[in-house]
Amino acid sequence: MAKKANRNKPQRLNQRLYGKSLRKVAPLKSHSEWQPAGDRPDPIALLQAQDEGRIESLLPIRYGRMLASPFAFLRGSAAVMASDLAGTPASGIRVFLCGDAHLSNFGVFATPERRLVFDLNDFDEAFPGPWEWDLKRLAASAVVAGRQNGFKDKQNRKLARVVVQAYKKFMDRFANMSIMDVWYYHVEAEETLKLIERYSAESGKKTRKMLAKARTKTQARTLAKLTQEEYGRRQFVNEPPLLVRLDDFMTEEQKAMMTEETINQAWSDYLSSLPEDRRLLLSRYRLADGALRVGGVGSVGTHCTILLLEGGAKQDAIILQQKEAGPSVLEDYLPGHDFGSAAKRVVIGQRTMQASSDIFLGYHRSSYSDREFYWRQLKDMKGSVDVSTLDVSGLGSYLAACSICLARAHARTGEPAQIAGYIGSGDQFEKAIAKFAIAYADQTEEDYQLLVAAVEAERIEARTGI
Repeated sequence: MAKKANRNKPQRLNQRLYGKSLRKVAPLKSHSEWQPAGDRPDPIALLQAQDEGRIESLLPIRYGRMLASPFAFLRGSAAVMASDLAGTPASGIRVFLCGDAHLSNFGVFATPERRLVFDLNDFDEAFPGPWEWDLKRLAASAVVAGRQNGFKDKQNRKLARVVVQAYKKFMDRFANMSIMDVWYYHVEAEETLKLIERYSAESGKKTRKMLAKARTKTQARTLAKLTQEEYGRRQFVNEPPLLVRLDDFMTEEQKAMMTEETINQAWSDYLSSLPEDRRLLLSRYRLADGALRVGGVGSVGTHCTILLLEGGAKQDAIILQQKEAGPSVLEDYLPGHDFGSAAKRVVIGQRTMQASSDIFLGYHRSSYSDREFYWRQLKDMKGSVDVSTLDVSGLGSYLAACSICLARAHARTGEPAQIAGYIGSGDQFEKAIAKFAIAYADQTEEDYQLLVAAVEAERIEARTGI
């Protein structure tokens, strides 16, 4: 075994040297550059292009949520930043990208063993591409969120540097670990809490409350909150426009198309995407009800439903979420990858980037609408930190945890020694990314004002407060 390890050492060294050589392709300082191209697409037009095929009545909610702040706008405008990043320097090292790695797309959830872990939790835009893109989006989101919290740009620049420092430190660590050790590496939720508590007692208290709340978000509590018994039958409650039973939402024509045969086919296709043991487990449940459910920011308007599955006992039920998957916002700029299915792409991205994924994560294509969907559990001990309540030290600690998870995701799907070799041991790269993050935060605020103007001019309808 020792000889085998020694044979690996030169390979790792060569990978680092290769990564370092790529600085000739994209010098470290070049990552500081952000200047909108003269032919930069209209950001509002890019957002409206995503409206095609969405539920029209929900689009005003989408824009109303993005109108809340520049940070909310950033959350909902992954397509805009993807277009911008396509023109920025890149080393050429590829990984599986999250594609939307802003700081609110990390959170806690339960593993199959019922442990709470902290990790990336959104993979709608996942796609292979330059690792720098995820890191730049995370750093830019740190600055935009910091400004929303009232921090000075000197502090926000430091926050952006924290993102890169933690990423660099752990990418170097992963470059020295065995492939299997990298694969099994995960961040316990309690470790994230301790990290935040170490630097900010006040932010630590808020994070501890979030973790305690997440532990209460069991299937039983979700059932009690979202369903009710009526005439001896459990069904979803109606709370339009955010939660509407499918019987009340669908047209008569759609109901006619949604036959028992199409429902059974969808269920069968989904089950076929799961391992055999999960198929056996779910085969003991029956579909009892369905509802349209609106969540998030950028995905508002997509066809997202929740399904009530009942077992044999009186209180034996679970809720699965069926979320529409479309093309990644990165696909137009990163050709050459064909997953055969948008939903399959999301599932592959999640399974490879997350340390531990939902046991019911799967996918299918609808035979009557031709839309693609991925499936997962709803609110199974999930929670997220309200970053707007964190002080500078608390947000910095939280960002460090995000960066560790992002580095681990990239190390699982790429070559960590190449990335570590490219970044190097100095601070040139972190300074460059911090400079980019400040400049792109300025761009985000300008784009946000374009949305405000479009709403005021009635080019776009927005419903706020929903």
